[in-house]
Parts: sequence; structure tokens; C-alpha cells
Amino acid sequence: MKESSVTGLYKPGITVVAILLIVLAFSGIIDKTGEHYTDAALKRALLTFGVARGLNGAISVAQGTEISISPGGIGLNLTPGEILDPINDLIERFSWVMLMSSTSLGVQKIFLNISSAWGATFLVAAIVLLALFILWQPGRLNPSLRRALYKLALMLLILRFAIPVIAIASEGVYHYFLSEQYQESTELLENSRTEITDLNTSKPSASQVPDDAGLIDRASRWLDNATDNLAIENRMEQYKEAASKASEHAINLIVVFVIQTVILPLLFLWLTVRSIRRVWD
Repeated sequence: MKESSVTGLYKPGITVVAILLIVLAFSGIIDKTGEHYTDAALKRALLTFGVARGLNGAISVAQGTEISISPGGIGLNLTPGEILDPINDLIERFSWVMLMSSTSLGVQKIFLNISSAWGATFLVAAIVLLALFILWQPGRLNPSLRRALYKLALMLLILRFAIPVIAIASEGVYHYFLSEQYQESTELLENSRTEITDLNTSKPSASQVPDDAGLIDRASRWLDNATDNLAIENRMEQYKEAASKASEHAINLIVVFVIQTVILPLLFLWLTVRSIRRVWD
């Protein structure tokens, strides 16, 4: 079959698809959907960033807290913040990840607004309609210019829909694979912040035994000290447990946002670039 015959078979299909894409571009349906999903992701990122900063503040308060105990009459000062040093470093890095994720989503929203602008849509529509006209009237341009026009029209269509499609695809992956992990980890990370804050608000210290106290009084105060020391040890264990939970869920959230705001956009961007290169080649 001759090349002209093959091209003739594809002309109606190419024309219908191109016109439908132009109508879709002017309707703004896919752009509004992409913008809605981008706003939702940005809201989640900012909310999680706020949780991270709140937890970082609670840990900073704990690091300046001292608990006094007197085992065997010897005064000791314990600093719960020492237990929280590793998690504090992790939360600071987590905050940077959330800031990076929020910035990535903000940049994505700007590109979405640019690609969906009326001027950009009119330009794409004009080039595509011109390419369709030449497709049906090939004699009006030489073959090299026709090929260049077809490539340009196809690349503009890819660029026009790339950003909203990336936003929709990323949100789809989040909804089906990451949303449960995000909700659970965010809630439990907030619980860890509340738990550490509550531990910071009460600062028990063991009772001191006066030098002139009697035997019964000393025994009573020694018993009180032993009870207080057990309570303080329990409090230190609570700090450790809260730090362990916070570490686990902070890492879970890092995974969620790195996948949604870094890996997936880069993957789809790579696919877009590959598509454009294949069109041009």
C-alpha cells in the first residue's frame, strides 16, 4: 500500500482526536481537576509541615527540661531531651522535606496556571488547526516543513496536557496507595507531639530529706523518694516510647511525600521528555 493511502486512512482519526483535544483544552476540565488535586496535595504538605514544626518545638522544650531525683540521698539531674536528640535531628530533616514538597507543589501549580492560560491554549489550538489544514492540503507546504509542523503541533499538545496529567496521576497514586499511610502517620505523629508536650508540662522532682529529720520522717521521705524515682523512670520510658513512635511515623510521611512530590513528578516529566524526543526523532 502506498504511503499516501496509509496517510489517507489515518487522516479522519487524527483530525477527530486533535479536535477533541482542542475542545478539552478550551473546556478547562482537566486543568481544573489538576488544580484541585494540586491544591489538595499542597494543603496536606503544609498541614504536615505544621505538625513537624510543632513536634520540633515540643522536643526543643523537652531538651531544656531537667528532672531532679535523689536515689540514696544523692541528688541527680536527668535531661529527657538527651533521649530526644536523635528524633529532633530527624524531625528537622523531615521539616526540610515537607518544605521541599510544598515548594515542589507550588511550582507545579504555577506551571499548571501557565499551561492552562488562554494565550497558551489559543497558541496550541492555532498550531494544531494549521497542522490539520496542511494534513488535508499537503501540497501547500514542502515535505520538510510539513514534518516540522506536525512535530511542533504534537509537542505542543503534549506540553499543554503534561502538567495537569502529572497532577492527576500523582493524586491517583496517592489515593490508591499512600492515603492510608499518610492519615495514620499524621494522626500518630500529632499524638506524639501532644504526648511530649504533656510530659513537658509536669516536672516532678523527688522529695529532699532534711538533715534534722527523725527516723520515721526519714523512712517516710525515703519511701516517697523511691515512689517518685519510679515515677520519673517511668516518665523517661514514656519519652523514649514517644520518640520511637515519632521516628517511625516521620519516616513514613517522608516516604509518602517524596514519592508523591519528587519521584512521581520526575518520572512523569521524564516520560514527557522522552515522548517529545521520540516525536522529534
